[in-house]
Amino acid sequence: MSLKKKLAVSTLAVSMAAASVAGFPFSSKGLAQHLGIVGTASAAAVTHADAKTKVEKIYAQLTPADKQKLLAYELEAGNISLSTFGDIFKPVLDKLALNEADVATAHKAFKSVSSVVYDVYANDFAEIKAIRYDVDNVDLLNRIAAKAGVAELTFDDLIEFLLGDNGVEAELRKLVSSKTSAQLLEIIANSTSQDALLDDAITTVLNHRTGAGALTVSQVVYNLNITPADVKLSLKNLNATLPTAKPAVKALATAYIKAYGFSGGSDGGSGGSGGGGTVVTTPVTNPTATPGIYDVSKLVTIVGDKATLKLVDADVLKAFDALVAANAGKTGLTLTLNLGTVNAATVEVPLSKAIIEAAKAKGIANIAITFNGLTVTIPVGQFSEAITLTASTIADSTVTSISSLKLASSVYEFDLTVGGVATTTFQQPIIIKLPLKNATGLDKELLSVAKVVYGALQFQGGVVDGDYIVEPRDTFSSYAVVENKVSFKDIASVQAWAGRQIAVVAAKGAIEGVGNGNFAPKSNVTRAEFAKMLIRALNLENNSAKQSFNDVSSTSWYAPYVAVAAEKGIITGRSAAQFDPNATITRAEMATMISRAIKSVNPAATTSASALSKFSDAAKISASLRDGVAFAASNNLVIGNAGKFNPNNTATRAEAAVIIYRTINFK
Repeated sequence: MSLKKKLAVSTLAVSMAAASVAGFPFSSKGLAQHLGIVGTASAAAVTHADAKTKVEKIYAQLTPADKQKLLAYELEAGNISLSTFGDIFKPVLDKLALNEADVATAHKAFKSVSSVVYDVYANDFAEIKAIRYDVDNVDLLNRIAAKAGVAELTFDDLIEFLLGDNGVEAELRKLVSSKTSAQLLEIIANSTSQDALLDDAITTVLNHRTGAGALTVSQVVYNLNITPADVKLSLKNLNATLPTAKPAVKALATAYIKAYGFSGGSDGGSGGSGGGGTVVTTPVTNPTATPGIYDVSKLVTIVGDKATLKLVDADVLKAFDALVAANAGKTGLTLTLNLGTVNAATVEVPLSKAIIEAAKAKGIANIAITFNGLTVTIPVGQFSEAITLTASTIADSTVTSISSLKLASSVYEFDLTVGGVATTTFQQPIIIKLPLKNATGLDKELLSVAKVVYGALQFQGGVVDGDYIVEPRDTFSSYAVVENKVSFKDIASVQAWAGRQIAVVAAKGAIEGVGNGNFAPKSNVTRAEFAKMLIRALNLENNSAKQSFNDVSSTSWYAPYVAVAAEKGIITGRSAAQFDPNATITRAEMATMISRAIKSVNPAATTSASALSKFSDAAKISASLRDGVAFAASNNLVIGNAGKFNPNNTATRAEAAVIIYRTINFK
């Protein structure tokens, strides 16, 4: 096929009007027949599979930048207001004399139709059927037909007007039939030349109102006194109002020509080889370039202050395969989607059900989303529907208005939908890695992720990793990093060996005072209190954990911590039914609980066989607790005093703070 004819088809197919309603399967001939989907029979015989194959061939030639142009148009057109819609199409709407309800229906239809520009080429054909058979749309077209004295007007007639044997596409082919390759290439590059051709084609087709080859749309337009100038002005308004329209047109034109190749025109010029080869371009984004990291920065579109990532499922699956191939036999793999620098306050990242299911099938444990230094890592195994992560950078005043603590990061708000439903709690925690800022001069050990809850801050802890802080979250809300300086007035007696540790553990929210500015460092620690300290310190919170102890009420402050501790085997009950939350714990019990907790998150940690020999009272350690104390001693989590461990002494709050501090810093 020559470039001349291909350009004619693609020029129409990518004119915004044509691309917007280019539904498949076709109900007219024109483009469908020209593509070779059918012969001389009516295009109503086109199969869905045949049409999809053709579209997918075109779509395969779109570069990531091209896809973003289509998505940008879809988003921009989908966001125009009713009044803006009225202004764009005023020349035609005035002649149609629609009532307010009908204009609103037309507005809704326009937005739906515009979405097809991207969705169809992104292999999503669902919207087309909805557009063509929507009751409101059908009724509106019938009312317009009645005003024009025409028996019936359908979306099939609109497609016929654009793509039929006597439609705009066919007329464009005639207009360019005498052009050389050089002239046609100039038309591709020159929007003024494209506009002139389209104007001429529209004028000619609108005159096909009577006799053989008459088009229903042309009859309606003529009977309602809508002139070619009215139609052209509306298209001009559309391009002026939606800056994304022209780039989308050019992207589709180029993709069409690449998909079907081209040969030289009458001037003997050549755009390919061997009588017409496919034009191949190197994709801007290569999902397999760096296994484990997929650069999707070119797939981000910004409209207003919101950025949206539009992934292609097939490309993400290629990235999965590359990651698996590079890590043969390994489990727990993470694919990182790198959005780069995004200049928008809100970033939305949808992950389709196909992506979620493929990740699980291929053994991908996590999908991480990173941009502007922020990283959110999502364990995908817990989901069975499409999910959408939304992360927004919100005003610092969200925190500074309720606290005088120094901010060490931006303030972020996170949301997640699962199957379109907002979800705030997760079975497996989602890990947030927040970039620090303005942290010079701050005490990094006192930095904590703070959650904004009902106008107050709840301190969640977090592990500082260079210029970042990492925190797993089983719930979503608004978060920021602050320097949390906590002081107590009754710790002078333990300041030398526990003062710093108490300050750090309190800053992380893992341990709290007893009120009135007091810490009570020499008071005993209960089993419930230590459960909370451990779970908070090691970031093991999980509201989905369950416990069945008769003496732990579901409404007790310690219930969620006991549940996680019991579920992970960190703390066992006195029996299957009794936890004994208010009982005190011994130093040996505390060491054992710490050991179990660390092993639950670091199974590779080892124990020295001679660790207990440093304690002269090692024989007093209960047999059931010896392994736990040995592990804690091997890793300097417990040190002892004057060569003794004092395993059966009741643990104090100061001692608990010290061992929790060492746990936080365990490597």
